[in-house]
Amino acid sequence: EREDDCFQRSFAIILSLALPHSLRASSTLTTTSSSSYRLSFTPSSRRMSSFVTAADLKLDPFTFRQFDDPSYSGTKLSSVSKEEFMKGAVEAAVKEPLRDGYAPFCKHIFIPNFIQGAKVGAIEIAGNESKLKSGYKARTEKELPVLMRWFDKEDIETPDAKYLDLILYSKDQITKESGAMNSTVDDSEYSWGIISVKGQLENFETPMTPMTMLRNSLGKDEGGSGVPLDRVKYMESVAYWKTHASIV
Repeated sequence: EREDDCFQRSFAIILSLALPHSLRASSTLTTTSSSSYRLSFTPSSRRMSSFVTAADLKLDPFTFRQFDDPSYSGTKLSSVSKEEFMKGAVEAAVKEPLRDGYAPFCKHIFIPNFIQGAKVGAIEIAGNESKLKSGYKARTEKELPVLMRWFDKEDIETPDAKYLDLILYSKDQITKESGAMNSTVDDSEYSWGIISVKGQLENFETPMTPMTMLRNSLGKDEGGSGVPLDRVKYMESVAYWKTHASIV
């Protein structure tokens, strides 16, 4: 190589190594007809897919119980219609990045709470032990009841949520689970279904309940996702939920 060629190549390599990792992974070093070197960039799919569009999102029927079921254990959304919710949720969600969930098909988007009266879905038990209740509950008629514990909303003061955690499942996962439970499969065009909305004080993921993790490990036929039980994640869940309980 000529001395100027060596210099140009060395400069391009040094420049590429100085780039952030996300850009470095999408850069290419090419040789032009004049033997000079050019560093070009192709936006990576990971970076391009970190935000959703309005067309990507759909409200999954599994979420309807939060609007319609007075006995739902968690954040209730009955103060707005499903259409009003989706309008506000989509407007906020397209501005926030997707965050990874417990499996590749699960994502989260955290948005400011825009629903009047939306409360957090769980609180700490300390100081309210005498009001804690337990029993066997199923989320749908097709699922097996599991042992749960909760507070009745009439018995405690529940804070308003600061954030809403939009929990998303991919269309492919929703289709698989719907088929396994002999439920209607939606063939409309979308990428992510909102399968749950959690009111929170935090803008990051809090652990799912141990019973939800166990149900998931049972497989799609029993209403779970089919993701095997992760012992470390399970113990993290126990550490959180032994001091918290849902609100009904």
